[in-house]
Amino acid sequence: MERNREATIGSKGGALVASPLAIEVSGVRKSFGEHVVLDGIDLNVAEGTIFALLGPNGAGKTTAVKILSTLITADEGEIGVAGCDLAREPDAVRAAIGVTGQFSAVDDLLTGEENLMLMADLGHLGRSEGRRRAAGLLERFDLVEAGAKPVATYSGGMKRRLDLAMTLVGSPRIIFLDEPTTGLDPRSRRVMWRIVRDLVAGGVTIFLTTQHLEEADELADRIAILDRGKMIAEGTADELKRRIPGGHVRLWFADERGLDIAARAVGEASRDDDALALQVPTEGDAGSLKAVLDRLDDEAVERLSVHTPDLDDVFLALTGQPNDGKENSR
Repeated sequence: MERNREATIGSKGGALVASPLAIEVSGVRKSFGEHVVLDGIDLNVAEGTIFALLGPNGAGKTTAVKILSTLITADEGEIGVAGCDLAREPDAVRAAIGVTGQFSAVDDLLTGEENLMLMADLGHLGRSEGRRRAAGLLERFDLVEAGAKPVATYSGGMKRRLDLAMTLVGSPRIIFLDEPTTGLDPRSRRVMWRIVRDLVAGGVTIFLTTQHLEEADELADRIAILDRGKMIAEGTADELKRRIPGGHVRLWFADERGLDIAARAVGEASRDDDALALQVPTEGDAGSLKAVLDRLDDEAVERLSVHTPDLDDVFLALTGQPNDGKENSR
């Protein structure tokens, strides 16, 4: 597999950015007995971006992460991670990645600092370097005061922050986050989002699996949807939403005369006489909004709102299943 190719990605700001690839997957298959879990998947993840993998229960997300992080092997296909061939250079891949699972891997009997020092020892860092690295991570994750306390006394959000800090002891270039905010309250979840954004701003690549579709919408530069072992869609959140019908502009008018004139001008629209409003189908992007407003000429629109399908709508339309917020082992 050719390495270090570049991908053109759509950033969260909408600009097109060329970036080398952190992960390349081509034709990967995996079966357990006669059960096919991954059926020839392809994906590319650009360096310094957040890539979210979504899918219903049993879609194969966890299996994909286990393969990419060298925990299990694929039956077929080619995989490049951090510029290394995963099949031939698994040790080099392990040195470049970090993995934070759905359930915290911290030791409740140790203090936060001791957990970090344990990871430093496992990474063969010197004692002084390990202490320096631990102190820096405790400060970075706002755990300085808690660092000397047993982890058993930590809140769920503090444990997840420590878990991610432990992953960073080895300074990985790519981090696999499997359900990183499971069980967290909204405030703790947003703290984790800020930490993830800061990591990416520093050049780290994030491969995210999540059942929180709002999380993927907020964080991911690109999103792929896996269903029954196959990749069925990939793109930015906005691109995926535009694939689903239901986008519309809702327009409100000052009086019935304005509503009548506008209704004749735009043609296809749902009319609400009580609210003096029109609902006009659109694709939800700036171009379609401009086209609607151009047809109204100078008619006075008091206010408007643009509605697009959300990722829940996309998920349901593409997989035929609602997002139930649960994931099994595969």
